[in-house]
Amino acid sequence: MRLVPRVGVVDLGTNSTRLLVADVDDGAVVELARRTVVTRFGEGVDATGRLSEAAMARVDETLGGYREVLDRLGAERVVAVATSAMRDAENGPAFREHVRERFDIDARTISGDEEARLTFRGATTERTDTGSTVVIDIGGGSTEYVVGRPRENPTFHVSTRMGAVRHTERFLASDPPTNEEVAALAADAERIVNAEVPAEVREPTEHGIAVAGTATTLAAIDQELDPYDRDRVHGYRLGLPACERMLARLAALPLGERRQVTGLDPDRAPSIVGGAAILVESVRAFELAEVEISEADILHGAALAAVDGGQQVA
Repeated sequence: MRLVPRVGVVDLGTNSTRLLVADVDDGAVVELARRTVVTRFGEGVDATGRLSEAAMARVDETLGGYREVLDRLGAERVVAVATSAMRDAENGPAFREHVRERFDIDARTISGDEEARLTFRGATTERTDTGSTVVIDIGGGSTEYVVGRPRENPTFHVSTRMGAVRHTERFLASDPPTNEEVAALAADAERIVNAEVPAEVREPTEHGIAVAGTATTLAAIDQELDPYDRDRVHGYRLGLPACERMLARLAALPLGERRQVTGLDPDRAPSIVGGAAILVESVRAFELAEVEISEADILHGAALAAVDGGQQVA
């Protein structure tokens, strides 16, 4: 008989749909399976206010495969979090009901604040230092900034309407994007982070942790990883000059050539320039020399919360 809970967590993100199956033992998350598929769930939501039929079909196909993994590994508790795209879409509630009926997965549409809290918990669980830390979570449709000390409740968190997909659709119309387009995106990112994270929060922050696909992808590109190696990405320190260099390189390439960059998942190529620009402006705003890249994020935080509170993550 298994003595520790086996938990499955599904993250219906704006750009990717992810799965974690793990045993949770005394605050430690032991991964058994992890999957990521770039489904572009939020494609077009910023412009239309609705999830597209194509995007929902991509998520449907992905969840079918995830349901098989959950059943095969015997996940006793399954939780799902739906973030920016489903929150913002008019037909989000209907798709949530469809997911529940077809896959027996109850996708809870969590607030930006709850998304931030779970992400901070997941990203800082392994840390032993006590310095003020910002967790930067660049998603497809939103970016969260969460500040606090590891293993404590965060003291500040904000969810912004700025994301790799959202800002790509808003600003980068050319292929490759023009210098003016990239500059306009960067200026808007700078404006948002400075407006929504007060200086008195940013200035005392000592450490930065960056999670999610933009950050892990840039760590893989910087190391020229092929294939992707999670162990070399997790804990990798990415300096601001490296981020700036990769942004300039990626922005100069047309999409077809960008897809060929070593370390870059081709499905992330359309939004990586926008995501990289947001990361650069975030690191600058907090006056950090570098950020640590973490593979532990909202998936881990939701797994820990599921054990704390049964099926609830909120």
